[in-house]
Amino acid sequence: MTCVFCRIAAGELPAQKLHEDDLVFAVRDRAPQAPTHVLVIPRAHVASLWELEDERLAGRLLAVAAQVARAEGLAGGWRLIANTREHGGQEVAHLHLHVVGGRPLGRMLSAPG
Repeated sequence: MTCVFCRIAAGELPAQKLHEDDLVFAVRDRAPQAPTHVLVIPRAHVASLWELEDERLAGRLLAVAAQVARAEGLAGGWRLIANTREHGGQEVAHLHLHVVGGRPLGRMLSAPG
């Protein structure tokens, strides 16, 4: 098994798990981009949102992301990011959502000039 997230799910690699159930788990990002940066990851290997067809899993990912944000005290706001495939900035070919917050995040995209 070479996928880093599959290896974390299997307990082969250590990670600081904040949530764990039969469908998904959540871990702190190893290279956080904000004071709070948590990854919400399906246990089953799904390459990206492009391949996600399981509506129950999709709903669970979103519900856990919201639970994580509440548990982390992000009442002032947070960002949920799903980089999808290589051109979308996805670096690990296993679906994962980024829960990012703890500071003002500003605008992501600028309007065309």
